Amino acid sequence: MLSRLRNMFRVPDLRSKILFTLLIVGVYRVGAHLPVPYVDFSAIKDLQDTANNSGVVGFLDLFSGGAITNVAIFFLGIMPYITASIIMQLLGVVIPKLEEWQKEGQTGQKKITQWTRYLTIALALVQSTGFVFALHEGKGGLIGLSAARLPQNVDFIPGFSAPRAALIVLTWTAGTALVMWLGELITQRGIGNGMSILIFASVVSRLPAQGGAIWSEGSKFQFFTIIAIGILMIVAIVFVESGQRRIPVQFAKRVVGRRMYGGQSTYIPLKVNQSGVIPVIFASSILSFPALIASALGNNGHGIQQWINDNLVTRQSWFYMAFYTILIIFFAYFYTAIAFNPQQQADIIRKQGGFIPGVRPGPQTERYLAKVLNRITLPGSLFLATIALAPLLVFALWDIRQFPFGGTALLITVGVALETMKQIDSQLMMRNYEGFLT
Repeated sequence: MLSRLRNMFRVPDLRSKILFTLLIVGVYRVGAHLPVPYVDFSAIKDLQDTANNSGVVGFLDLFSGGAITNVAIFFLGIMPYITASIIMQLLGVVIPKLEEWQKEGQTGQKKITQWTRYLTIALALVQSTGFVFALHEGKGGLIGLSAARLPQNVDFIPGFSAPRAALIVLTWTAGTALVMWLGELITQRGIGNGMSILIFASVVSRLPAQGGAIWSEGSKFQFFTIIAIGILMIVAIVFVESGQRRIPVQFAKRVVGRRMYGGQSTYIPLKVNQSGVIPVIFASSILSFPALIASALGNNGHGIQQWINDNLVTRQSWFYMAFYTILIIFFAYFYTAIAFNPQQQADIIRKQGGFIPGVRPGPQTERYLAKVLNRITLPGSLFLATIALAPLLVFALWDIRQFPFGGTALLITVGVALETMKQIDSQLMMRNYEGFLT
């Protein structure tokens, strides 16, 4: 392992990419701790000392690396860009123009990327405006502090006025644009996918504090048991993420002029977990909406707020776990259907003169691909639900209220680490060095 680490820095090109990526991650982490102007930062810190950060946007705070509870310039983090990307991907199914751009290759992708940036800025403006008024009215639940039983109508922005609110909104929106730019810089000049690397850095930065929360609230036996469970979950994630169903494809021989083409065999790799961590992100986002609404209602919707707090905010409740599992399975099938189109794949195979052994080209190939995809999506979705719920079950049984990283963080960190290591491996193998995964 040490020799392979040395090999990473022996290649000048790879060394510069890794150092550049680390530099950008450092800039991102600094921005997650710089507070915006006019906010009573000492009051925010006092609330953090008395509250466990398991409020309705604890999931969003995980992606921002603590920037939400720090009320930092990167308050919104990467989530507006992720939401905009998901919206553009979903709209590509229903809007013909977007579908046309998707088929244009690199040129169409540039147009989609540009519109994704515009949508990111629009979402950042809307979200930052809502959060500014939430801070002004003392809605602590909207910044992940709803479990603290805070006094109502605490103004976190003393001397609130339109110019001050506009400056905070502008700062948060500019911070979102800067995060988006930093992610694109890593993709272009660094190693790995930029947005994934920033999410990885945010999640990993929260692990020590969240592990310390378990240590302080539970016993040492519980702490080391949870660590052992985490290691087993990491092994399971690596095993399943690497799992594929390979569908063989045979290409017929054809003569063009004096040359013979085709005749080779290949395969279509269908991952067991085709949708990655997206279903968990979708399900968590959907579950956060009712809690946000309840926090915004305040005392006006006491009955609704109480029911939501008991069933949708408290992650150890059985209703939350059951509904969470159903949403994960649903979104796993939903996203897989968008990401992999059996009809399009069957047409590509037919146009290239290929066929799946034992299956006729055309509609039968499409039905066969759809059948295989549906079969492997079910165990993949159940795996995601198990990884996401296993820590919740353990904490519910042991009555640990300090909600730590959980399965979502492990899925993200392991998935991003595997993809980044694959890219580093490809760089090393091109230069006749042994990679990490070989």
